[in-house]
Amino acid sequence: MNVAFIGLGAMGRGMSRRLIGAGHAVAGHDIGPDACAALVAAGGRSAANAAEACREAGALIVMVFNAEQAEQVLFGAHGACETLPKGAVVIMSVTMTPAQMRSFGDRLGARGWPMLDAPVSGGAAAAEQGQLSFMAAGSDEAFAKAEPLLAPMAKRVYLLGAECGMGSTMKMVHQIAAGANLAVAAELTAFGARMGLDPGLIYEIVNNAAGQSRMFEIVGPRMLDRDFAPKGPLEIFVKDLGIALEAAKANRFPLPMAAAAHQLYLAAAAHGHIAEDTAAVVKVYEALSGVEVKRKT
Repeated sequence: MNVAFIGLGAMGRGMSRRLIGAGHAVAGHDIGPDACAALVAAGGRSAANAAEACREAGALIVMVFNAEQAEQVLFGAHGACETLPKGAVVIMSVTMTPAQMRSFGDRLGARGWPMLDAPVSGGAAAAEQGQLSFMAAGSDEAFAKAEPLLAPMAKRVYLLGAECGMGSTMKMVHQIAAGANLAVAAELTAFGARMGLDPGLIYEIVNNAAGQSRMFEIVGPRMLDRDFAPKGPLEIFVKDLGIALEAAKANRFPLPMAAAAHQLYLAAAAHGHIAEDTAAVVKVYEALSGVEVKRKT
């Protein structure tokens, strides 16, 4: 299938490679020239903009940062909707509010493009390995057209019904777990280091005992190795936990754990770490306590 892929960053890079490996012809666009060059090196085609990528495409995958960027990709100047053939499926893997996702689904559907609300979880390494979890909602038509593309990218595809917005609702709920777990991991590691424990041993023991956390398991080594190059930028949790808190406010539902974690990520952003890896959240505790969290050699 001819596939247009917009957003070739940490996640999109691996996802597009999986599609190319499965025999799909991928034309992609990203604002970063290195990302486009990586697509070409993998066997894809770089497009100057979304409109160019979407010509003759049977599907469009959108993997940009937020709803505002998705709006420009679809409906802005040189946007996808200028050239995307009618009937092509749009796989929207952008994390946004459920209301925003429903709006995209309604607007695209009215113009003849079925949309799958399909945010993902798993991280850059899982994207490279085709081990992502998709939280998907949409019509039977959208699922049927998307399935050949989801298969090479996914470990699991969770079907959450016909209503666009339910996939995004599940991603919002999931991000509370991911963000809060990572915040706790940073806290306990820094506290243990302040008390004289080896952070490397803290990591090993916690992840082999009842306190084990998948987020700690994945991101913990980057904390310990002082590797803050953004495999997943800290800004993700500023945005995603903010989405959850806004939804909770609208629904009169308390989220005290999510709120506490959000404040920690905001503190990290205020310290200048927003473009660094999510592991940089530990730097808040380092600044407060005067301890450096790293493996003992």
